[in-house]
Amino acid sequence: MTNIDQAALDGLTQRATEAAQNSYSPYSHFRVGAALRLSNGEIVTGTNVENVSYGLTICAERSALVRAVSQFGPEVRVEAIAVVNLNNAASPPCGACRQMLAEFVLPDAPVTFPAGGGARTMTFSELMPLAFEMKLK
Repeated sequence: MTNIDQAALDGLTQRATEAAQNSYSPYSHFRVGAALRLSNGEIVTGTNVENVSYGLTICAERSALVRAVSQFGPEVRVEAIAVVNLNNAASPPCGACRQMLAEFVLPDAPVTFPAGGGARTMTFSELMPLAFEMKLK
């Protein structure tokens, strides 16, 4: 894993918890927040924003990622990720979030998320071992 210590992951988790407070989830009531630590040292957060059509809902992880790219440009790299929810339920990043993150995350970046029995931390490459990748010129 990158040299992100437990204190830094705890701080990232706190920022994700704060972001979850802003969740717009009137349909599922599943309130999620995410915090991304970028390789430039910045921390960017996001929360889930639902839509009555469900398919147009955006998860917290993708919300944070889009914000990071919007603020810092397409060269951003994610070196740590924290995901939380306010529903006391397991919630690793979904497949769509994993694939979007794969475009920008360092393979050894720690990802911490609620799991059965408490928080779990693993590297991104463990979480998404076979990401679809394409090398751009």
